[in-house]
Amino acid sequence: MAISSSTAGAGGAARRSRPTSTVLLMANYAALLVGSVASSLLSRFYFEHGGQNKWVVTLVQSAGFPTLVAAVFLAGRPAAAPRPFLWFSRRFLSVCLIIGALMGVNNLLFSYSSSLLPVSTSSLLLSTQLAFTLVLAVAIVRHPITFVNLNAVVLMTLCSVLLGLRSGDTGESPDRKGYILGFVVTLSAAGLFSAYLPVMELLYREAVSGGFILAVEVQAVMQAMASVVAAVGLAASGGMREEVARWKGSHAVYWLVVATLLVTWQACFMGTAGVIYLTSSLHSGVCMAAVLTINVIGGVVVFGDPFGAEKAIATVLCIWGLSSYLYGEYTKSKKKAADDDDQDKDDDALAGDNDDALKSLTAGRGEAAETV
Repeated sequence: MAISSSTAGAGGAARRSRPTSTVLLMANYAALLVGSVASSLLSRFYFEHGGQNKWVVTLVQSAGFPTLVAAVFLAGRPAAAPRPFLWFSRRFLSVCLIIGALMGVNNLLFSYSSSLLPVSTSSLLLSTQLAFTLVLAVAIVRHPITFVNLNAVVLMTLCSVLLGLRSGDTGESPDRKGYILGFVVTLSAAGLFSAYLPVMELLYREAVSGGFILAVEVQAVMQAMASVVAAVGLAASGGMREEVARWKGSHAVYWLVVATLLVTWQACFMGTAGVIYLTSSLHSGVCMAAVLTINVIGGVVVFGDPFGAEKAIATVLCIWGLSSYLYGEYTKSKKKAADDDDQDKDDDALAGDNDDALKSLTAGRGEAAETV
């Protein structure tokens, strides 16, 4: 009976955990989508209204980490989870701080990319992160290559290329030196961020096993370190006084935009990390590529950006690629759930056979005793 009870309990717990994981994954999807779209539109609003300091744009990408710290202490914790932040070993903390510092550098590269290149060219170069992510996910976390993920990567890369080549965005034409520098920093940003995704998947897989709340703690530590890097750079550049003075509008609006950017960027990065933790780095990379199309549509609606045939085709390709990938993931998870249910039934049947054997043995002993 003990075998039957424990097996049924494990199967029931697994079945109960699936809806919970689904809700958590949906929440991270929403955070990634809303955070990315809102932060992108607000960043453009920031630059269009006089903002120029790249270190300010770098800092707001990570300085909202206190919201994660508050969430860690306010959210419920599993009974077996350790006390907040005290479970970090020195080695693990060092790894998190190094990754956080590299995140700060990557944020700065994105800021330079936005200032040196038109959005169209930047989008074209950043689209290479999908190919980088696939290669690195295979190399670092041994992610299997299937037709579904290759199809999604190819389609979404084509989508980003189309958006980059014919986005119709206008902007300041950089000089040749700035143009070459923009190419270098943008490719560097794409490569560094694509490396971050599978590295985080490996880190979560190997060292974070106490629940999602521990993944939030890891993200808070990394964002704090990225903020230190950006704060040092901002202080060295003279601070925010001149930036506020250049702002085309009231100071109240300036600080409101900055505060909102802090929250939306944290939602974007936490959504990215959450999707990695709950699925995979490649899945997160595909979702981020899909958000690119939403950002373009947001630019059309909010700022009146032109929406030509190329953008329409790119949107269709992006939706096609994402739908293909999600359908493949759905069929894979459905097959896994069916296999788990079959395993539960096999375990229950085995437990039943054990019970029958035990009853037969007991009955046989009783008959022997009566005979004696």
